[in-house]
Amino acid sequence: MKTVALIPIKINSGRLALKNLKTFFDGTPLMTFIQKACLEAKNIDDVYVYCSDEHICEFVLPEANFLKRPEYLNGDNINANDIIKEFIKVVDADIYVNAHATSPFAKSETIDTCIEKVKSGKFDSAFCVSPVRSFLWKENKPLNYNINSIPRTQDLPAIYAEAPISYVFIKDVFQKYGRRTGINPYMKEVNAIEAIDIDYPEDFFIANAVYRELKGFDNKFNCNNKENK
Repeated sequence: MKTVALIPIKINSGRLALKNLKTFFDGTPLMTFIQKACLEAKNIDDVYVYCSDEHICEFVLPEANFLKRPEYLNGDNINANDIIKEFIKVVDADIYVNAHATSPFAKSETIDTCIEKVKSGKFDSAFCVSPVRSFLWKENKPLNYNINSIPRTQDLPAIYAEAPISYVFIKDVFQKYGRRTGINPYMKEVNAIEAIDIDYPEDFFIANAVYRELKGFDNKFNCNNKENK
């Protein structure tokens, strides 16, 4: 079964200007991370960066493909399903992976797991989630706990938030329902770091700080390894 990854890139963002091109402390552009995760996934055959601006090509990794998309897909009224609908008209595959550049800590192993679950035939789609165990309120009332008997946060029922790392689906599902999630999806739980999604300036600030710490940890670990040899 042929599997392709679609990475939609929009140059301009109302909430964070040039978001996908912003560089982390070491000069790595945001859109680089998800490309690497998809390219390193063993179950993906081809990776496409889908953008209307050809200037993005200088940020597309050599192993990935650039595919120019129609300008109308840049509109604020356009959603992910609109983009997928246009993409599958041009790129044929059995399984599609809709991955997002705003998830810099996405792991190739996570993407592979989602693909494998769909390939197994037990699920018609898959996506990533992050569990939320917080005291939630809606319309001035507690949503997930009894205010007269406050539980420990770890005992709260988990409510899952989608993490836009990757949405995996078979072509037939999209053609039948017009959406990337079918009626029997597999939800892959990820930790808080992998679930980080960048929409606002403060999100980028946090992600950059996490990335700096992770790089520092890796460097220290590698140095210690060398010293121990």
